[in-house]
Amino acid sequence: MKKIWILFFVAGLISLSLPAQNEQGIIGKPQLKLNSDVMTPEVLWSFGRLSDVQLSPNGKTILYGVSYYSIGQNKGNRDLYVTTLKDNNTTQLTRTAVGELDAQWRPDGKKIGFLAASNGSAQLWEMNPDGSKPIQISHIEGGITGFKYAPDQSKILFTKEVKLDKTVADIYPDLPKASGRIINDLMYRHWDTWVDTYSHVFVADYDGQSLKNVTDIMEDEQYECPMKPFGGMEQVNWTPDSKFIAYTCRKKKGRAYTLSTNSDIYLYSLKNKQTANLTKGMMGYDIDPVFSPDGNYMAWESMEHDGYESDKNRLFIMNLTTKTKTQYTKAFDQNVHNLDWSKDGKSIYFISDWHASDDIYRLEITSGKITKITNGIHDYTSLVTNGKQLVATRMSMSMPIEIYSVNAKNGKATQVTFTNKSILDQLTMGKVEKRWITTTDNKRELTWIIYPPHFNPDKKYPALLYCEGGPQSTVSQFWSYRWNFQMMAANGYIIVAPNRRGLPGFGTKWNEEISGDYGGQNMKDYFSAIDSLKKEPFIDENRLGAVGASYGGYSVYWIAGHNLNRRFKAFIAHDGMFNLESLYLETDEMWFVNWDLGGPFWDKQNKTAQRTYAEASPQRFVQNWNTPILVIHGQLDYRIPVTEGMQAFNAAILLNVPAQFLYFPDESHWVLKPQNGILWQRTFFSWLNKWLK
Repeated sequence: MKKIWILFFVAGLISLSLPAQNEQGIIGKPQLKLNSDVMTPEVLWSFGRLSDVQLSPNGKTILYGVSYYSIGQNKGNRDLYVTTLKDNNTTQLTRTAVGELDAQWRPDGKKIGFLAASNGSAQLWEMNPDGSKPIQISHIEGGITGFKYAPDQSKILFTKEVKLDKTVADIYPDLPKASGRIINDLMYRHWDTWVDTYSHVFVADYDGQSLKNVTDIMEDEQYECPMKPFGGMEQVNWTPDSKFIAYTCRKKKGRAYTLSTNSDIYLYSLKNKQTANLTKGMMGYDIDPVFSPDGNYMAWESMEHDGYESDKNRLFIMNLTTKTKTQYTKAFDQNVHNLDWSKDGKSIYFISDWHASDDIYRLEITSGKITKITNGIHDYTSLVTNGKQLVATRMSMSMPIEIYSVNAKNGKATQVTFTNKSILDQLTMGKVEKRWITTTDNKRELTWIIYPPHFNPDKKYPALLYCEGGPQSTVSQFWSYRWNFQMMAANGYIIVAPNRRGLPGFGTKWNEEISGDYGGQNMKDYFSAIDSLKKEPFIDENRLGAVGASYGGYSVYWIAGHNLNRRFKAFIAHDGMFNLESLYLETDEMWFVNWDLGGPFWDKQNKTAQRTYAEASPQRFVQNWNTPILVIHGQLDYRIPVTEGMQAFNAAILLNVPAQFLYFPDESHWVLKPQNGILWQRTFFSWLNKWLK
């Protein structure tokens, strides 16, 4: 069965012409003609990936990028597009082999700035709004990683990596080929990279042709902005008068850095070159400053507790004259993200997750009233306003990100871009159903059910329990290029995806009921969901599998040790935590394991930690494993190191449990290369088909 299934894909379920390219290897939009109307890995990797939406200063034209991937070349490329809001007239601006990033309008709207490679490093370029006459603006040694124009256009801030620590070659110049590292403190690697440099914010004079008089506003500080691993240019901003730069930073080093999430927002004065900490004394993450149009107020996202990376994300506003801080979401038991001021400064729009859908909300500053604007089965992912309407990006389990125009009063959304229409028109997607399940403690748990395309209620289907990662990330209406629910359903499986305990979007209490309780109620929530659904006449309860990554991979390992009566017949765990004691000393961010596991395993007085390691660590129950398991892990995963996957696979083999190990030497916590992504999908379904079909 396994060999037949692989040949099925090699033979080609689709007829796929190679992405458009010239002699330089430019990757463009592929021309797809499907021989079947269901998803395949090749089709999944053919979707254009839209991102980074920017609205022109006059509010009439949208600038954005789209990435396409070539399976044959095993790489992707990104080009820039503009679309007019009035008539949805779309124009492709760039067709190069280097890929253009971080594109944005110059404040006067007469130029578009963007990053593109030049002599091996990314530099700032500009072009006309129609894509003509591109010229290179910056010539910064080592390249830059992001930029923003000053509102008055007199300066440009940019970020770049700076080397501040001595390497072996610096210490021993006579050993230029030595590859070793001398490490004296913690936080020496981060998710998928070693900490060799620090990202700093620079400012330079700009005359419309070049950058001059460059200044590092962080000087020789061994700190970073944006913050690793996921921070971007949203963490840096100009004040409307172009006199100050606000930036997000956690000014800690080594051991102190890895134990704390306490970041602050700093305000740098271009006039006196002094820096002030605006959020001193606020102990959690403080990030992403945005200023009111008149420059009198600053809004930002803030977490309360130091060391808790999944704390409630609150909305704060500061009066910059009095330095008074006001929290506007005390009674709003949800997270806030993507803050954007209205043009009149009277409101702030933001995105918040509630009951596994991300929608747009509006805060009225004077009254403090929060209103939900949009409503539906979808996830909004970004927004910006032009004063009359909202321009937002949206996705769902059945469609990747596209741009929408949203009426700010009634929430009515109109699709603006149709990047993947030619592919979607040829596909039949499975039905997505929302269902509320009663848990063992009599609570209500929202569970998504995704049905196979052409679902027949008279048939019996195998089912997959999807275990979410995070641990605190919602099973919302996300579109994934690996954990794609429509991809799973297209292979003939019913997908059961519960929003178990520990996920946001259901109130703070629900979200917090996982920390220090990894093997507790959230695991019972998984069982509640699958046990309820397996009673359906169209699900074969003798063909159930459980799959997941990260905390979802941990969940699979834990369930494998508690698989009473062999409820499940197959498992797949990707980048999962297997041995919590070894993980504690192998992971990169110590605040994560201290908060979620309760602390170090050697602290015998800490009852929470001792209970976690005794009752929640999967290796404690590995002697109970009796079900086939596929283990997947990447060598470059420093958050959950590859040794966790190796321990799990080795244990299974020694216990005579059927097992397979899919190892990626060049992938991290994610699988980002096209051919590796397709290999992942083929191995995933080959394993499931072998044991469940």
